[in-house]
Amino acid sequence: MQSRYATLPRDRLATLLPELLLVGQLIDRSAMAWCISSFGREEMTRIAIEEWMAASPLYTRRMQHALDYRGDDVVTIFKGLQLDIGAPPQFMDFRYTVHDPRSGEFHLDHCGALMDVEPMGERYVRAMCHDIEDPTFDATAVATNPKAQVRPVHRPPRVPADRRPHCAWTVIIDDAHPPVSPSDDCVALRDSRAATLELSAIDPSDDGRGDYAGPLLSDLDFADFSSSALVRMADEVCVQMHLLNLGFVRAVARRTADPREICTKQLVGIAGLAAERIHRALGLPDGVEGALRTLELHPLLNPANYVVASRDSASITVRPGPAHDDGAWISLCGPDSPAPLQAVVRAVDPRLDVVVDGSSDSWTARVISAEQPASEFDEVAVTRISSGANFVFQPRKSIPITPVR
Repeated sequence: MQSRYATLPRDRLATLLPELLLVGQLIDRSAMAWCISSFGREEMTRIAIEEWMAASPLYTRRMQHALDYRGDDVVTIFKGLQLDIGAPPQFMDFRYTVHDPRSGEFHLDHCGALMDVEPMGERYVRAMCHDIEDPTFDATAVATNPKAQVRPVHRPPRVPADRRPHCAWTVIIDDAHPPVSPSDDCVALRDSRAATLELSAIDPSDDGRGDYAGPLLSDLDFADFSSSALVRMADEVCVQMHLLNLGFVRAVARRTADPREICTKQLVGIAGLAAERIHRALGLPDGVEGALRTLELHPLLNPANYVVASRDSASITVRPGPAHDDGAWISLCGPDSPAPLQAVVRAVDPRLDVVVDGSSDSWTARVISAEQPASEFDEVAVTRISSGANFVFQPRKSIPITPVR
């Protein structure tokens, strides 16, 4: 099945990629507030660790394969971070230094996630920058080399309070290091439909860059990539989001008999904010047409061969498919749960609404105009607290990073 992103021109795809990466980062801004209210701060921290350790090794390997930069060295680790929803460009402004294939460093000139949690106090900063980062950085590196260790040079809480860069880390690969093993959740998700999903190959005859082989670049200029490469990358980033969500579902299900309520709140929050950013970034029209186009390009409905859906002039129809098999986001939508879809269309215009007819896994959502504008969902308002909600990307050009000998 053709990717829905293949309907976008190359320049719009280049605009969309960093938006999707940032949306992936903001999933936790939507989720963790509800985890805190249900389970407390310490359990929220454990949930974040479990979901990222479950997902990141799987999607990191997928992107390595898609863009042909497979290897077992620091450069491969750094390339993976540049295409990871855990490190969206500029919002999480990673700067890299490569000493040799087995040794390097990175620091963050700006950490949007830190900007979000610093006002909440030192306990939340330590939870993110210590408790969560320690196991999850190594879990991400294990996709490249199980003997890689990511260790802090310095990190928040910041002393002095305005310290820059926000943090700095070393990455060392040493055969003497004890190997890192994938988590039980990661092993469990290896056979999921998301982890094993086949996507369209990149066309080597397309104009533009078709892979990320060669030197590490300080910043990725997505406009350099070909249309088919950008389409594949967009689909892969959506797979990253689905895998992260599947890890989240597993973590929440261990703590409550009915995870659906919290998982739906997470989806409503990120659905609305993602729609707002996608609609604005791509300059999509307003009204019913704009809402349907935003839905069509939303991570909720992508990739196309994961979420089986079609659209006409006024509606979106969803059928059972791999995403339903996994219990992914789309399984939280339907006649009895229209809120995620409503959050998407109201982000385009608060006077739009959705009417959903059908069964739990086979339904049609019609976008209609309402007489009065609807209030923003509380879940969207909670997610909007993140500085990522209004973050603006700036044009940058890449230069090769010269290894330090």
